[in-house]
Amino acid sequence: MLIDINAYIGHWPFRQLQYNTCSGMLQHMNRFGTDVAVVSNINGIFYQNVQTANEELAQQLKANTLFAKRFIPFAVINPIYAGWKNDLTTSIKKLGMRGIRLYPQYHDYEITDPACVELVTMARDQGIPVAFTMRMVDSRERSWLDIDLVSGTAKPEWNLKNILPIIKQVPDAQYMVLNFANNPALTDEELAIVKKTNLLFDTSGRSITKMADFLTKFGNEKFAFGTHAPFLDYLTGLLRIDSLEEAEAGAPVREQLRWGNAKKMLGL
Repeated sequence: MLIDINAYIGHWPFRQLQYNTCSGMLQHMNRFGTDVAVVSNINGIFYQNVQTANEELAQQLKANTLFAKRFIPFAVINPIYAGWKNDLTTSIKKLGMRGIRLYPQYHDYEITDPACVELVTMARDQGIPVAFTMRMVDSRERSWLDIDLVSGTAKPEWNLKNILPIIKQVPDAQYMVLNFANNPALTDEELAIVKKTNLLFDTSGRSITKMADFLTKFGNEKFAFGTHAPFLDYLTGLLRIDSLEEAEAGAPVREQLRWGNAKKMLGL
């Protein structure tokens, strides 16, 4: 079995994407043997009213009975937009969303904004994961119209330390940290926080240069297959698992990474 915890449908304003519909993504999944994918709508990053994007995703999922079996929808929520609590309730209760994705950098709020903390707390109370993406695209390839997340500027791309403040605020929530990019260095105290948090990294990010080292550092239970498709190629996240040698990770560990850890967090 193979579960992808990081995929999208929708449009990116700054470049053309392929396989960015449910039917296109399903074609890609079938080609590479993926059984289930967590999916969100890219459009929610840019719509002023993000709930419209969640409704678009829900409508696409109704178009084919296979979609409901193969996709697990996550809602995009903006906690500083009026009515976000209604958006959360509607997404979970009526649209069938199984988690949420937050974009503080794009929606222009701090990760410790009281509204964000309240949202993560509500997600915790409802038993659903909260996903943060370290970056959508490499800032070196960004459009001049995209937000200014450039290394060395006042507002650089995120690294792992940028996620820690919300974890400290709501330590008992479930987190996904996706597209693991940039410096993974932590102090011993910060590493201890990550290890005791119910948290999954996906395998798509460029910082994961040697999967075995990350398993040793963070633990086998902290990683799950993810592609960041359609932004990144579909194979890299999987090859990081399949290239592990037996001495680095036996078959049971590889199965954890391919589907076991994701299944546990998603309640499948």
